Amino acid sequence: MIEKTDVVIIGAGPVGLFAIFELGLLNISCHVIDNLNKPGGQCAELYPEKPIYDIPSRVSISGQELTDELLAQAKPFKPVYHLSQQVEKIEKLDSNEWLIMTSLNKSIQAKCIVIAAGAGSFVPRKLPIKNIDHLEEKNILYAVRNKSILEGKKILIVGGGDSALDWTNELSKISNVTLMHRRKEFKASPDSVSRMLDLEKNKKLNFLLGQIQGIEDLKNDKIKVIIQNNDEMEDFEVDYLLPFFGLKMELGPIANWGLNLDENLIKVDTEKFETSIPSIFAIGDINIYPGKLKLILSGFHEAALMAQECFKYCFPDKKNIFRYTTSSKELQKKLSST
Repeated sequence: MIEKTDVVIIGAGPVGLFAIFELGLLNISCHVIDNLNKPGGQCAELYPEKPIYDIPSRVSISGQELTDELLAQAKPFKPVYHLSQQVEKIEKLDSNEWLIMTSLNKSIQAKCIVIAAGAGSFVPRKLPIKNIDHLEEKNILYAVRNKSILEGKKILIVGGGDSALDWTNELSKISNVTLMHRRKEFKASPDSVSRMLDLEKNKKLNFLLGQIQGIEDLKNDKIKVIIQNNDEMEDFEVDYLLPFFGLKMELGPIANWGLNLDENLIKVDTEKFETSIPSIFAIGDINIYPGKLKLILSGFHEAALMAQECFKYCFPDKKNIFRYTTSSKELQKKLSST
C-alpha cells in the first residue's frame, strides 16, 4: 500500500518539527520519517534535560521541553509520524512526484522531500565483535521496538547511560533482567540510577561488572555471552542481549541520492534551501552554504523559506498569498483546532 502526502520530511528533530508548522500554514500535508523511536532528534535523545539558551523569547528551555512545544505547535496540522525507520530508497515517478521507501517497507508518495536530518541519521553504536551479524535483530537488539517479545525472557542489558538504565527499570517489570556495566558508576539521570539500585537491592534485577568478550549462537534461540571481569571469564546464557552504547551519526542512504555534497553536508541555495535536485530541500545542520550557522534558530528560518517554495510544487495552479498568523482569521482558526 502506498500512502500519499504533499511533503515527506526526513528527520523529526526541532527543525523538522517546525517545518511541519510552516508547511501546515500553507495547507501542505506532511509525513515525517525518523530513525529514532520518538520525535526530537538530538534534543530529546542526547540532552533532554540540558538547557538551551538561544531560542528566541525563552531565557532557557530544555531539549525535551522544546520538543514537546514544537510537537504541540505542529499538532493542528495532523502530521503522520513514521518512527524507528529510515529512508532506504527514493524514486522519481512519471508523475514527477517521489516514491519514498523506508527500512520497514513503508511506501509514501510525495511532491517534495525535505531533508532535516541534522548531521545525518542516528544509528546505534554496535558491538565490536566479528561474525555476529546473523544474531542482530534476532537475539541482539540495539533498540526496543516491540516490548512484548521480551516478556518472560532472560535478558542481558549492557551500558551505563539513560537508555540502558531506563530499559533495565522498565523491563524488570516483565522479564528476568541483568544489567552489566564495566563499573558501578553511571551516566544516566540520578532518578534512573536510584530506581535501578532499589530494584537490585530488592532482587528485582541483577547487576554484573564486566565487559563482553565474545558471543556464541547456541542454536536453541538463545546465545552465550562471554564476559570478562578483571581476569575472570564467565559464560552467561540469555534469550536477548541489549547493548546500549549510545548513538552515532551517519549520512546513510542519503549519500547515494546524487545530491551535491560537501564533506557529507548537502549544498543548498539561500533563497529556497533547495538542493541540486529540484523538489528536494535540505534544512538544518544537514545543509551547507556560505555563512551557515549551525543553530536551531537558523534552521527555523530555513524551514520558513523552504515552505514557500514547496507551495509552488504542491499547488502549481494556485497563487501563494502571504498571510500573518496575527491577522489571518483562517490561520488562527486552524491553529486553534486540535
